[in-house]
Amino acid sequence: MSCGYRCPRDEVHDRCADLNPGFQKYTADTAPDGDADLDVDFEDFRLADCPKCQGILKPDVVFFGDFVPKDRVYSALDTLKASDGLLVIGSSLMVYSGFRFCRYAKKWNKPIATLNLGRTRAEDLVDLKLNASIGDTLDAALQKL
Repeated sequence: MSCGYRCPRDEVHDRCADLNPGFQKYTADTAPDGDADLDVDFEDFRLADCPKCQGILKPDVVFFGDFVPKDRVYSALDTLKASDGLLVIGSSLMVYSGFRFCRYAKKWNKPIATLNLGRTRAEDLVDLKLNASIGDTLDAALQKL
């Protein structure tokens, strides 16, 4: 985090797996947000250090509570501005970093559709809301193509 080294999430995962072979026997169902609950003592779990500076290593992803880098936000906004509309799949949009794109789409008169089970933060902004299973809905859409 201090030297600027960047790597994909899978690299951090693989390095931690190599450091902790005893943990590979554990499995858990993954929640929609990527979390998984394990009833395991992590006291002996070893974290991978940065290969460049031996400091804290964090994958190049944005975790809950972190800020999305401005260049990524601007790139996404440029793409949205050039698009025909916005389709949100599998997000409640409760986090502002995602919801803001709905606000911009509405401001730029872009149609917005959501595919999600349950309520989203953008209920008042969307033109089409599909309250349905993502996998089943996308499978059915692919069959029609």
